[in-house]
Amino acid sequence: MSDEARPSRTAVVIPAAGRGVRLGPGAPKALRALNGTPMLIHAVRAMAASRAVSLVVVVAPPDGAPEVKNLLDAHALPERTDYLVVPGGDTRQESVRLGLDALPEGIGIVLVHDAARPLVPVDTVDAVIEAVRDGAVAVVPALPVADTVKEVEPAERPGDPEQVVATPVRARLRAVQTPQGFDHDTLVNAHATVALTGEGATDDAGMVERLGAPVAVVPGHEEAFKVTRSLDLVLAEAVLARRRANDGF
Repeated sequence: MSDEARPSRTAVVIPAAGRGVRLGPGAPKALRALNGTPMLIHAVRAMAASRAVSLVVVVAPPDGAPEVKNLLDAHALPERTDYLVVPGGDTRQESVRLGLDALPEGIGIVLVHDAARPLVPVDTVDAVIEAVRDGAVAVVPALPVADTVKEVEPAERPGDPEQVVATPVRARLRAVQTPQGFDHDTLVNAHATVALTGEGATDDAGMVERLGAPVAVVPGHEEAFKVTRSLDLVLAEAVLARRRANDGF
């Protein structure tokens, strides 16, 4: 097979350096137990379940990289998937950049996945990768928005009434999930450009948008929700219980 015909190697960067304050005090959110196993392990396994993924880079809390490496060493992953653990930065954006810096040569496709989305199905992961292989430089999985969304003028004090300024057309809105997939060079360029401008972004696809590059959307999945609050943990446990009942594990 020629180099041009050979599929690009795919790596995943999982920023897991945050503290997860909305889940309350204690261990970082990514290390909270879900069915007795840290959420981070569930997230890594979800990415490694894709046969296209050859490397997972976990970006750990700056002072917690050895602990996270020991955690990964203690849990079984597919033999075809390698992993690295690198210390993260003060922000998610910086942590993703540090994860990108750790990638070896030969990676053509990069996925960025939230450690707090531990239950994303492998079909969603594969759909994102396939869309990048088909030529998209940036791909996000997303779901239609079920609720009516209002744009408001933020209140000066928390809890005060806010003034509605617009009602976006719901049919044009999507709730974006991860993993988000990218052409490697495009994502590296986006991070470098945003770093130079000093502007932040809420996700990596938003950085690519600022380059003027197109971002494609593929169908997301209801089980790829983000575990942010205590109630999300209850829902995640219920999903795992249903999977065990249906699949026998």
